[in-house]
Amino acid sequence: MPDILVNSERFAGVSRGRIYLDWNATALLRPEARVATASALETVGNPSSVHEEGRAARSVVECARSIVAKAVGAQARNVIFTSGGTEANALALSPGLHRQGGAPVERLIVSTIEHPSVLAGGRFSSDVITQAPVTREGVVDLDALRLALNSNGPALVSIMLANNETGAIQPIAEVAALIHAAGSVLHVDAIQAFGKIPVDLNALGADCITLSAHKLGGPKGVGALLLADGVQGLSSLVRGGGQEQGRRAGTENVAGIVGFGAATDAAMRAMTEDSERMLRLRSRLEAGLKATPGVVIFGESVPRIPNTTLFAAPGMKAETAVIAFDLEGIALSSGSACSSGKVQPSHVLAAMNVPHNVAAGALRLSTGWQTSEAEIDRTLEAWRKLSGVLVRG
Repeated sequence: MPDILVNSERFAGVSRGRIYLDWNATALLRPEARVATASALETVGNPSSVHEEGRAARSVVECARSIVAKAVGAQARNVIFTSGGTEANALALSPGLHRQGGAPVERLIVSTIEHPSVLAGGRFSSDVITQAPVTREGVVDLDALRLALNSNGPALVSIMLANNETGAIQPIAEVAALIHAAGSVLHVDAIQAFGKIPVDLNALGADCITLSAHKLGGPKGVGALLLADGVQGLSSLVRGGGQEQGRRAGTENVAGIVGFGAATDAAMRAMTEDSERMLRLRSRLEAGLKATPGVVIFGESVPRIPNTTLFAAPGMKAETAVIAFDLEGIALSSGSACSSGKVQPSHVLAAMNVPHNVAAGALRLSTGWQTSEAEIDRTLEAWRKLSGVLVRG
């Protein structure tokens, strides 16, 4: 067997001496989730079986379902577990979805800064998809959205709660009011916001939201779509068995779901303290970055989730910078990590009309529940050491 499959140290987390500042790509596994997932791996039964072992498996799945539902003010019966956030988004983007008494949607409106899994359009054909622009600060343009809504009948509108690159929080309650007044339906990708700021399905006015376990310290490979009461017409993406009330076929990922529940519980209990601490770390980080002339912090003037900084310095190339920081023992990102490891120009910054030569140097630093002040200080030391070289090329 290859060594990489048997050397558990390779999977233990961040290597000793390194600094991990790419929490928006994936968070470190919370201890509570690690214990719960490991325990659930010993669960023998299939949750669809009626014998004692199957009932035991069903019990832990339903416990996790209740925890996730409660965290966002949803009903447990309206939680559909999936293989992750991408599948949850694809499941949500379903023609025919409608609010009780409303007309089924036949078109899709997405903002230009959405995650690629939303921009792909789910099961909507490309000819019925409209992209709504954002402002220079990366916030959805409400006037443009209003115009898009007032034509061609009811739509499903997908707007993320917090952007995964800039961290910009979208005015979802205002968006929801516009959408519902137009007889349309709102999907909110809350994946990057969940665990960092309060996410309440009803307060947001969302008709459905999507979540992902590994963004808040759960295991990879599990996510969820949550529906508001009265939302109907969801078409199954994965067909076969009757799992998840017939809305997502396939034997449930028991261990992943249990880990999701444990991570959610831990994140909710620690969220206020963690958010305040991450906000202090971000202020310290950004003050240090701006000591370098010309540094731009994207979305700085609008509300952001507390752990995210996307910045650039004129003349800096992101690919070179990511490698340079990595050699200094610091893991960060050039933006979204969902591009097969490739450093590519940010579609988010392009949507914000950021010049290409500036966007090409954008770096994202994102903190989490384990990030320390000392790590921020060490990162700033590395930045001061590297910035002159990186900017000059």
